[in-house]
Formats: sequence, structure tokens, C-alpha cells
Amino acid sequence: MEETISSARNKVIGTKQTIKALEKGQAVQVFIARDAEDKVIRPVITLCEAKDVELRYVESMQQLGKLCGIKVKTATAAICS
Repeated sequence: MEETISSARNKVIGTKQTIKALEKGQAVQVFIARDAEDKVIRPVITLCEAKDVELRYVESMQQLGKLCGIKVKTATAAICS
């Protein structure tokens, strides 16, 4: 999984950007941190289910940020087509 996110050419990081990518039909795989607040990730989960986009969980926001190659935490990220 580490290589999947960090080496992806087209990726978005953050909940707002992930939601935009899902709404536009660009997201092909979404990553969510297990320790993110439910109110933050619930819309992303709902969109993934509605759009039939693969959803994968990462243990923490810190870990997801690191996997994305950034030095801050993030609740969600997506790989786009």
C-alpha cells in the first residue's frame, strides 16, 4: 500500500479534495484513516459506496499523511484516474 499512494501520479490529499474527486468520478481508490472523526469521513464513505469506489483503511491520520509524502496528518486521500 505504501508504494500505491506515494508513487501515484494523480492523487489528492484531504477530505475536501477527496470529495471533489469522487463527485467528478475521478477517484479510483480512496484511503481513510481509522482515527479520523466520523463526521469528517462519513461523507467520503457514503460517496465511495454510491460510486462503487474501492475504500481502504489506514491505521492513523499520521500514517496516511506519511504514506502520501506529506509531513502533516490527513484523514483521507484518493488516487485518481
